[in-house]
Amino acid sequence: MKFLKVVPRSRFLSVAGGISVAYVFLHLLPELGHFQSELVGELEGGTWAFIESHIYIVAMIGLAIFYGLEVMVKKSKKGKDGQVRGGSGVFWVHIGTFTLYNSLIGYLLVHDHFENSWGTFFYFIAMGLHFITNDKALRTSHEDDYDKYGRWLLTAAIVIGWMVGIFTEVADVVVSFLVALLAGGVILNVMKEELPEERESSFLSFSIGMVSYSVLLLFI
Repeated sequence: MKFLKVVPRSRFLSVAGGISVAYVFLHLLPELGHFQSELVGELEGGTWAFIESHIYIVAMIGLAIFYGLEVMVKKSKKGKDGQVRGGSGVFWVHIGTFTLYNSLIGYLLVHDHFENSWGTFFYFIAMGLHFITNDKALRTSHEDDYDKYGRWLLTAAIVIGWMVGIFTEVADVVVSFLVALLAGGVILNVMKEELPEERESSFLSFSIGMVSYSVLLLFI
């Protein structure tokens, strides 16, 4: 998508970010509350029982993981020419984590508890636009290495996650953990692209995406 310039930030990317954030706050986070109310008492004793009653901790952990990745990538560029090499551990850790992230999104396309086909459709749209935002960010960070290796791994990961979801069945508590990790990851990955001053992001475009998608979600 050649029209997605880095600076000023494409309005399309800001709209996509707003849509992703709306989806997290109006679907994923309320779903975590639903999971938490249903899972109370299913896990007996120990750490799991604590997390059962504090599922939002998992979302916070997901946010922290991706924040840590961004810090790692930025530090790896200091004193170099600004590009992370394809053979570096930093590149593979970064892409490896997003490969798991994309697999998770593909997996939840099957196992998330959508009330109807519209719920599945809106998940598909929100996460599809989120992929575009992540793709632009990762290409900016890794340039040729991303085009040569990263994009293919991330594309395959979605399909693999979806196929695993078709052939496996897991407990609701596992699905709730996965949804929580996804919620935290989406929030961080969107806001890290929108907030930096040098991005010259469009608050109006972000707001349009967020408000319009919120209205659609409230009507399904």
